[in-house]
Amino acid sequence: MTDAVYSNTGVRSQMTRIALRWLLYILLFAFALFYLAPLFVMVTTSLKSLEEIRTGDLIALPRDVTFDAWRTAWASACTGIQCEGVRPYFWNSVLIAVPAVMISTLVGAINGYVVAQWRFPGANIFFALMLFGCFIPFQVVLLPMARMLGLMGIAGTIPGLIFVHVIYGLGFTTLFFRNYYVTIPAELTKAAKVDGAGFFRIFWSIFLPLSLPIIVVTVIWQFTQIWNDFLFGVSFSQAGTQPITVALNNIVNSTTGVKEYNVDMAAAIIAGLPTLLVYVVAGKYFIRGLTAGSVKG
Repeated sequence: MTDAVYSNTGVRSQMTRIALRWLLYILLFAFALFYLAPLFVMVTTSLKSLEEIRTGDLIALPRDVTFDAWRTAWASACTGIQCEGVRPYFWNSVLIAVPAVMISTLVGAINGYVVAQWRFPGANIFFALMLFGCFIPFQVVLLPMARMLGLMGIAGTIPGLIFVHVIYGLGFTTLFFRNYYVTIPAELTKAAKVDGAGFFRIFWSIFLPLSLPIIVVTVIWQFTQIWNDFLFGVSFSQAGTQPITVALNNIVNSTTGVKEYNVDMAAAIIAGLPTLLVYVVAGKYFIRGLTAGSVKG
C-alpha cells in the first residue's frame, strides 16, 4: 500500500514538472513573439509597395515582394548639402565607430593594466574619477565638449566625433579591463620585472594576449554605444559628417511629399544591421567575457 502511494506521488510530481516546463516554454514563446513582432512588421513593411501598405493588413506578409524601398533607402542622390538615402551616413558611422572603438579599447586596456597591476599613489582616486565619468549624463557634457572641440578646431568633423566617443567611453573601457586584470596573479608581473621586462613589454607580451575575452566585451559594448548614438551625432556634426542615426531621424521625420513607410522601415533595418551582425557573430563571447573576470583566482 505504501509503495503504491509513493508510486502515485512520484507520477504526479513528474507530471507536474512536465506541465510546468511546458507552461514555461509557452510563456517564453509568447514573450518572444511579442518582442519580435515590431521587427516582423518592419521587415514585411519594407518589402511591400506603398499601395499594398495603404490597402493591406499591417501584419500580413507581402503579396508581391519588392526591394525598391531598400534601394531607395540606400541610394545616395545628393542635392546641395542634403543626401537622399543613408549610404553616405552609413560610411560616416563606420569612419567614426571603428577608430573610436580601437582607440578607446587600447587606452582603456592600458589604464586598466596600470590601475590593476602598477599601484601608484592616488590610483584609487584616479580609478574612482574614471568610474564617475561613466555616470555623467550625456547632456551635462554637451556645452563643455562643444567648447573644447571649437578650441581644438575639430568641431563638426568626423575626427571631432571620434574624439568625443573616445573620451566618453574611456570610463567604461577602463572599468572593464581593470576588473579583468585584477584576476591575473600579480606574480606574473613581478616575475617579468625580475627578468628585466619593462612596462610596455609586460603589457604587450603577457597581459594583452590574455585579454581576448574582455577585448570582445569592450569592442561590442563600445561599438553598440557609438553606432546607436544620436545625441552626440546631432550635436557635434554638420552636413557631410552626420552619422546614420541622424540621417535616419531626418528620413523618418521628413514631411516633403508622400510618406514612404516602406523606405523608413528599410532605412531603420539598414541602420540596425551592423550591431545585429556584431551580436550574432560574437554574442557568445560577450557573455563569456563578462563572466571571465567575475571571480578572482
